[in-house]
Amino acid sequence: MTMKIPFTDLAATYQRQKPEIDATIARVTQSGWYVGGPEVAGFERAFARATGLPFAVGVANGTDAIALALRALGVGRDDEVVIPALSAYPTTVGVLQAEATPSFVDVDSHGLMDPVAVAAALTPRVRAVVCVHLYGNCADAPALLRLCRDRGIVLVEDCAQAHGATRAGVAAGATGDAAAWSFYPTKNLGAHGDAGAVTCASEELAAKLSRLRNYGQRNRYEHVERGFNSRLDPLQAAILSVKLTNLQHDNARRRAIGLAYDGAFAGHPHLSPLPVPPQALPNRHLYPVLLGSAERRDAFQAFLAERGIETLIHYPIAMPDQQASAPAWSQGRDFPNARRLCACMVSLPSHPDLSDAQVAYVIEAVQDWSRRC
Repeated sequence: MTMKIPFTDLAATYQRQKPEIDATIARVTQSGWYVGGPEVAGFERAFARATGLPFAVGVANGTDAIALALRALGVGRDDEVVIPALSAYPTTVGVLQAEATPSFVDVDSHGLMDPVAVAAALTPRVRAVVCVHLYGNCADAPALLRLCRDRGIVLVEDCAQAHGATRAGVAAGATGDAAAWSFYPTKNLGAHGDAGAVTCASEELAAKLSRLRNYGQRNRYEHVERGFNSRLDPLQAAILSVKLTNLQHDNARRRAIGLAYDGAFAGHPHLSPLPVPPQALPNRHLYPVLLGSAERRDAFQAFLAERGIETLIHYPIAMPDQQASAPAWSQGRDFPNARRLCACMVSLPSHPDLSDAQVAYVIEAVQDWSRRC
């Protein structure tokens, strides 16, 4: 019997938390306060506590979070920002919104920013490194911070996929000068629309971020710098406050699914899970597996689709190879690891509302595909 397995199931997540979310929506709607206010401030305090940092500044989305973090740290026109060749393209867009220039470097075998590649790319024009914690795995932020400190540049962590992830006991977002977060609906902590935040340890930086997100305004009608219009609205903040209480539970469920997949696919002859870095505790935002080639990946996806299992590719095109990217941003570099992963990687369903029966069905389908190879 064919079972329908969606890649994500946001409706199921909502149904599981429906009473609290509906009450929250009603409270915000009845309050008449639809921009800023206590709901936003309350979520900012709660999210800061959850990340172990003293300050969180809510913004409109994760892309703006990158741009605002860079701008608040003094990065702008004519500055270069080193970013990994493998990420969702909004990482590049955030750098461009800050009016800086991206500079791509290759990733390691885990799909994460390679400190060796970063060190080779640190020209005098580089003012920042944006470290992306991809698929729920943390990059080696401490090693990247040492590189940055040695050269007097700043480190921003892109934590869009890393809510609750750690490496060597260090939480995502806890190392850099600032961390950018996305609460896009499919994230481990997802809003009911676009939303984001920047976290940091500096009160001065948090105050500047608060000004920049609100037109550069210090007091009402007093604008002291060129800013953005990028505010987290109270409805999303209130929904996120509800969902934040379930984040640890949902991450634990994702990790359990990941462990089930790990056990089933260990030593598999035709595919391999993307390796997790040493000492890492991923949040299993995604569960990517590697096939030998794009052709084998296409056949694998088609086989699972026939059995009702939805899969997605994260990501089919390396950022330097996107049509929107300028050749100068690659500076003659090659990106073999990023391109290899783009060519042969596919993500299996791993969201927290998958049942044990659904997980077992995915495993059996993969094993059935393997028997037919």
